Amino acid sequence: MTSHKDLKVWKESMILVEKIYDLTRTFPDEEKYVLVPQIRRCSISVPSNIAEGFARKGNKELLQFLFIALGSLSELETQIEIASRLRYCKDISEIINHIKFIRVMLSRLITSIKNKPS
Repeated sequence: MTSHKDLKVWKESMILVEKIYDLTRTFPDEEKYVLVPQIRRCSISVPSNIAEGFARKGNKELLQFLFIALGSLSELETQIEIASRLRYCKDISEIINHIKFIRVMLSRLITSIKNKPS
């Protein structure tokens, strides 16, 4: 693996960013400065932290950034649930399933790095 761009989890998280931007375009204007930027920042944080972790030296730093990406993913899931409860979006199942898929991939990547001999 030569780059973070070779990782399926990075590619999937980039697709998620696109889906999030499409979804938040439909939110009411009153959320233009509150929930929309927060949701978008969380989604952007996932692939960004994966990329930054791979640019660092050593597995310890990589793991730190992967855990940050995992945290951003959980934050994003919560904000999507909030948006749904506020009736800003109807069917969030596709996005929630994509978040869960990425979470599994990230968790497996973290486990594989932790179990790698030093």
